Amino acid sequence: MNPNCKKRMGVIRLEVMRVVSQEEIAPAIFELVLEGEMVEAMKAGQFLHLRVPDDAHLLRRPISISSIDKANNQCHLIYRVEGSGTAIFSRLKADDFLDVMGPQGNGFNLSDLNADSHVLLVGGGIGVPPLVEVAKQLHERGVEITTVLGFATKDAVILEDELAKYGQVYVTTDDGSHGIKGNVSVVINEIDTEFDAIYSCGAPGMMKYINQTFHDHPRAYLSLESRMACGMGACYACVLKVPDSETVSQRVCEDGPVFKTGTVVLL
Repeated sequence: MNPNCKKRMGVIRLEVMRVVSQEEIAPAIFELVLEGEMVEAMKAGQFLHLRVPDDAHLLRRPISISSIDKANNQCHLIYRVEGSGTAIFSRLKADDFLDVMGPQGNGFNLSDLNADSHVLLVGGGIGVPPLVEVAKQLHERGVEITTVLGFATKDAVILEDELAKYGQVYVTTDDGSHGIKGNVSVVINEIDTEFDAIYSCGAPGMMKYINQTFHDHPRAYLSLESRMACGMGACYACVLKVPDSETVSQRVCEDGPVFKTGTVVLL
């Protein structure tokens, strides 16, 4: 076992969590609600490591937390079916149980923001879900929120109405079938606002754009969850270089998934 994994096992919880409900919210995209004591320790931007309930699948799947309901010990996970493991997850129903490890990862830093603050949220595709908890928590503090979302087509749009509860939402689609035609840069490049903080999560191309555009911003963050594979720091598939160093690297699952812009190299 990777020595970092052993070190982390002392703080990461293992729990069999109950499935409260599951719903397909877009083609091949599911919202899974889990219940358990682990919820009390969850933070915005973290992820859970789910064991596939099938002995033929040995590796756990890392899935980001979308929203947290500590009052009811429930959390919402939104994932896309991309292989046999997530296909098995999609068949779970209420009162089934899942073996869960977590919460894992460094989440978003939401400190020192208040009613005088204005933040920008940028999400794309299956990277949108982690921003829901960010929006919810900041809205509770009176923070002004502007959200820009990017999707391939109208059929892929998720969580637009949910995020609209917390502030203004712009939606872009590659083909123009919903909202503004183009990608998130079409909107962001036209916004003439100084944001106090920026939180983003999406595909590699979108994250590269945010990293470049807000490279010097003191509070701009990237969630690079899409780069994770094993989620345990063992496979090294998610290793990123850091600027001005040939020897130092960062692993998304161990050192992230959230990083400040300008602190990692995105190619």
